[in-house]
Formats: sequence, structure tokens, C-alpha cells
Amino acid sequence: MHPASSTSSLQLTLVLPPTNIDGLHTALYDVSDPKSANYGKYLSKAEVEAFVAPKPDSVKAVTDWLGQHNIHPQTVSPSGDMLRIDIPVSTANTLLAANFTVFKDKYSDVTLTRTLSVTIPDDVAPYLEYIYPTTQFIMPLRRKNPPFEVVTLSPKSKRQTDFCAVDVIPQCLESYYHIPAAPANATGNSIGVSGYMDQIASEQDLQIFFDAWRPDVTTSPEFNIVSIDGGITSGVGTLEASLDIQYTVGVATNVPTTFYSVGNPFVQGYIDLVNFLLGLDELPLVLSNSYCMFEGLFDVDSANTFCNAYAQLGARGTSVLFASGDWGVYSIGFDNNCNITAFDPTFPSGCPFLTSVGGTTGFDGPEVAAEFSGGGFSTLFAQPDYQSAAVQRYLDTIGNTNAGLFNRSGRAFPDVSAQAVRYLTEINGTFYGINGTSASTPVFASVIALLNDARLNAGLPSLGFLNPLLYSKQGTAALNDVTSGSNPGCGPVGFPAAEGWDPVTGLGSPDFDKLLALVMGAQPGL
Repeated sequence: MHPASSTSSLQLTLVLPPTNIDGLHTALYDVSDPKSANYGKYLSKAEVEAFVAPKPDSVKAVTDWLGQHNIHPQTVSPSGDMLRIDIPVSTANTLLAANFTVFKDKYSDVTLTRTLSVTIPDDVAPYLEYIYPTTQFIMPLRRKNPPFEVVTLSPKSKRQTDFCAVDVIPQCLESYYHIPAAPANATGNSIGVSGYMDQIASEQDLQIFFDAWRPDVTTSPEFNIVSIDGGITSGVGTLEASLDIQYTVGVATNVPTTFYSVGNPFVQGYIDLVNFLLGLDELPLVLSNSYCMFEGLFDVDSANTFCNAYAQLGARGTSVLFASGDWGVYSIGFDNNCNITAFDPTFPSGCPFLTSVGGTTGFDGPEVAAEFSGGGFSTLFAQPDYQSAAVQRYLDTIGNTNAGLFNRSGRAFPDVSAQAVRYLTEINGTFYGINGTSASTPVFASVIALLNDARLNAGLPSLGFLNPLLYSKQGTAALNDVTSGSNPGCGPVGFPAAEGWDPVTGLGSPDFDKLLALVMGAQPGL
């Protein structure tokens, strides 16, 4: 730990208070609840921006303050609620009455330039929500491949016919979850997949994957790549991105797919992706995210900023899905040791405005929970009304189990789940069997994309924010309830799966046929 060089550069993001964030939340629920007369009547870009745009006096107060220090911010969000400045450490120290210091994590080579305190002038403070990074010690995303093993395949003529007894390939998912193999064909359908840390998928790997597991598809599979924050757009395929793309393009057959390659490994990269999307006139109808962090790294202000960004996507009709994590109820430190002193929820699964996806395993009979499936209760976000009854039934069932290790009144996750063990994925000439909610998330997202296809062809809007529908009586009945297993992850105990919702597998895994019948009847006032 030593003082940061006065001439080194800091990039700071200043978040201004939104004009009417409660109004955005109300509008989101109004267009997402099948019981509402406004179900599916999503907000326009301008309508969303009007809710979150800062008031003019906020903008003036902050820009005038920065101008006094000859700092000229860049607006980095479509609504204008986020400003970004690049300034020397010496200027940052003067601006914020701070002492920016280089801190080094004791378990890794990661260094962060942070300060232990900041001071905002009294006449400016009411117009700022927070500045990042200053006192927040949120570690960057670290390169951590999902668990995998190399798989040796027999020649085609000698391959076993029942791969599903051991592995997951698209046909297993199609058969078990009744997912259609026929290509989607609706105009305007789309799905996005996020990628970070120089993760990339290759079309050559995708073609080999299709040759092996989707021989019924006669056209060449493809996907688009969009770079954000200098994200890479080519290269040898990597595990995470290859898994995500192969089981998106390979399950959501013919749904236009875009891979968003984000170059910033810090949490700003998450926000930059959302702001990029919110700046588009046409959003992807589904956004699949196989990444997560630990909630304990976030304070309330920064967590709310992320969550409100996802609420904006939902209000415009995008279904946002995130992996619940692969550590069960616990967390893993930078020393790769399991923190078993308390349950540690992942982030952003605790945000109430997105759908969190857990993991299951087993095609031979009923599924069981994958022991690594992330799940639990947020310490930052309150439990939303749409899930309160389902969660209370679970809490009544487990009684004092794990008492004191979790926040019983917090937003509970995951919401749903899908198979998450040993997905055969092709990377640079080798097949790997990959585990994780990194696998279940693109699969559930692909199911939503195919449901959107049917709705669009019938002249109906996309499904948007899913949870009010999924937690309804009809939604719960359209899912496969998973009642066996638990999620200790790396520790000694976890939550047990149970009838109904549980913090291991959520409400359960998809049954496409039942979900299709549900969503084709999901009209306003259902």
C-alpha cells in the first residue's frame, strides 16, 4: 500500500439522482404483470429516460463544481444520469479532499487505486448519489473458467446413442424440456449474450458443434459480435463464451444472436453494456449473462444503480437473465478458499428486476439440484411482493434450518433453473464437458427467446421482465418443480430443495409446451 502517483490517471463515474425512480419501478411492474391492463405495453426509450434523467439543477450543480476545477465531464448514459471524468490523481485528491492510495489484495496481484474517505461540498452533495471508484473496494472480474473436463468422443459410427445418460447436448435439452428443434422465424426476434475478460467464441467452433449435435440444421449457424469498451472481436474460442454461444445458437435455433464483448473487467463494464443497450432504438428481447460477483462487495448506492439499469431494460421489453453462481450458498475468496462463516449472496441476482437462473442435474427421472447452484437471500434488496408468498412457504417448511446465516426478508434467488452439469462444448478442436449456471442461463434464456418467437408471430409483444408471470399460479404450474438436493457448494451445509420455490432451484426448470400454452394466453388482465 502506497500513495498513488500524482500524475497517474483516474477514471471516475459520477451518478446523479434520477428524477422519479419510484415511477420507473411502478411502470415496470405495470407492464410486466399479466393481471395489469398494461401488460406488454412497454415504455419507449424517451419514456424510460424521462424517469431516470437527473433534474436540471442537479446537472448544473455538479458540472459547475467540476468546472471550477477545469474538469469537463462526458455523459455516458442515454438519460444523462451518469457522468465520467478522467483526471490525474492530484486533481482527484483536491476535488474530493481525498488521499488516493494503491492497495494490493493479499491473495493476488490485483491492485486498486482507492481512497478511504471523500468530502463533497455541502452545496453539491444533494445532487450526487455517489462517485465510483472512490471508497468502494469492488474487485474486478477475474478470469475463472467454469469447472470442466476434456471429453474424448468415439467415432460417429461407434458413439452411444444415449448421450443424455452422461452428458448434455442440445437434443437432451430438446427432449427433456420439450424445446422445439424447428427454426424460429419471427421478424424482430433477438437475443443478446454478454462476455467479459477477453472471452470470445468462434464461428468455426460453432460449425463443428452443429455438425456434431445439430445435423438437422442445414444452414450455417452464425452470430454477430459487438465490441464495448474495446472488447475483443476475434481469436481462438474460450470456454465461457463458447459455452454461452453454442448453447444459445444451438437451442434458440435461428433466433438472431449478438455477442456483446465488453473490454472493461471492472464493474463499470456491466454498466457500460447496459448504457450501450439503452442507447439503442431496438433492444435485444432477451439478454443472457453468465457472470456474477459477490454482493458483499457492494454498497447500497452502487447496487441500486445496477439494479435500476436492469429495470430500465425490463421496462422497454427486455428479459434480463443472470447466472446465480457456482458456489452454492457460500463465496470463494481470492485465495480460492471457501468462506464458510456466513452465507454470501451473489450479485446481481439479488436485484428484484431480473431473473436469476440456478442449476440442476439428471435426465433419468426427476431433476435434482446441482450442489453448486448459487442461491440465497440478498442483504441489500428487500423481498419483492411477487415472490413473498412463495418464499414464506419455503421459510415455513425449513423452520430454523440455517437460522442466523441469511436475511429472511431479503430478495430471494434463484427464480428458475435448468440443467447445469457436463455440457459438451467444442473449443479449438476439443470437446469439453462444462458445469455451471453459466450453462443453465443461456438455455433458459433461449427458451424465452423461442417463446417470444411464438408471441411475435401471433402479433403479441415480447415477454419482457419475467418474474411477475413466473411467480403467478399459472407460471409456477408451467415449470418442473425440483424437490431434491441442496446447494452446500464449497461448504458444509446449504439450503435444501423443497416443494415449490426454494433457494437452490427457484421455481423449477422449463417445460416449453406448458410455458408456450401459458404465454400464448398471457394477455392483459390474465
